Amino acid sequence: MNTSNQKITPRVPGFGAWLASGSPTVAELAAQCGFGWLLLDMEHGCLPEAELLTNLRAVSGYDVEVVVRVPTHEAGLIGRALDWGADAIMVPHVKTAEEAAALVRAMKYPPLGTRGFSPAVRAYGYGLRAKEAAGEARLFVQIESAEGVKNAEAIAGVAGVHVLFVGPADLKLSLSTIPEAPNYDDALDCVVHAAQRNRIEAGILIRDQADTAPLLKRGFTQVALGIDMAILSAGFLSLTKAGASA
Repeated sequence: MNTSNQKITPRVPGFGAWLASGSPTVAELAAQCGFGWLLLDMEHGCLPEAELLTNLRAVSGYDVEVVVRVPTHEAGLIGRALDWGADAIMVPHVKTAEEAAALVRAMKYPPLGTRGFSPAVRAYGYGLRAKEAAGEARLFVQIESAEGVKNAEAIAGVAGVHVLFVGPADLKLSLSTIPEAPNYDDALDCVVHAAQRNRIEAGILIRDQADTAPLLKRGFTQVALGIDMAILSAGFLSLTKAGASA
C-alpha cells in the first residue's frame, strides 16, 4: 500500500526482490533500492501471519509494489493480506483454470467474488479513504508443475489473473518425475507464450544474475532478481573469505 512517492533509487517496474527473512528492517531497506516490487514470502519464508502487518508497515510510503505470497489457496488469508495493505497476491501451485478463477473470486467483492468487505481496514485508511482509491490488486499465479504448464493457456485466459509466475525449483522437480513431460526450457516457453497470447505478464525467480538477460530475452517481464537470505549469506561469506585471505 503506497501512500507517497518516497524513494532513494529510481524504480525499475519489472524487477523485484524476494524477501524470505521476515525482517521488516530488511524489507524497509529493500524498499529504498529501486525495485519495482517486493515479495513478502509466507510460504517458504520466515514470515508468519502475525508479522505480516509489521512488514507491510515497514515499506509503506515507498514507491514499490508489495506482493504477498500466501502459503495456500485459503481465501481468508488472501482477504486479510489485502485488507492489511498488500498491493498484490502471489499464490503457489496453481494447476488449473478453475483454481485460478477461485483465487480471482477470493480477491474480489460481491457480485464478482466472495471477499468479505469492511471499510475500516488498513488498506482503506481505517475508514478514511474510499475502497476505490486502493485500485485493483494484481494476482500472480505460480506455475510450478507439469499440469500447470499443460494448462497455462487456460489459466492465463482467466480474467483477473495478471501474471503467470514460474516457480523454478518446484517446476523442475515436477517435470523430472514425469517421463512424458516437456523439458524445462520448453516449459518456460509454454508459460511465456501463454501469457503473451492473453496479454498478461510472465514472471520468474532467478538465483544467478547471469540468467537475467536470457530470461528477459525469452519474454519474461517480471523478474525477481534475488532472495534476501542468499544476498545476506553471500555478503557475509565475502567478508569472511576476505578476512581469511588478508
